[in-house]
Amino acid sequence: MIWVIIPALALTIPIIAILTDHFGKQNKIKHEMIKDQLELEKLKQENYLIETEKMKLELEKIRLEAPNDKFM
Repeated sequence: MIWVIIPALALTIPIIAILTDHFGKQNKIKHEMIKDQLELEKLKQENYLIETEKMKLELEKIRLEAPNDKFM
């Protein structure tokens, strides 16, 4: 009976090492993905602020060009 247990234990150690390595690589990939998503959100926010400022400037330009307009 002990001759069955010893090889079984000898085979489980490398399997556990392979699984641990795999899960570690998965976590590293998830970490990189979250970091990239955060960078993307920062760029989206920056783009939104730039576009908003551009629209404000365009609106101000239109107001200055047509000061007697009833709709403004």
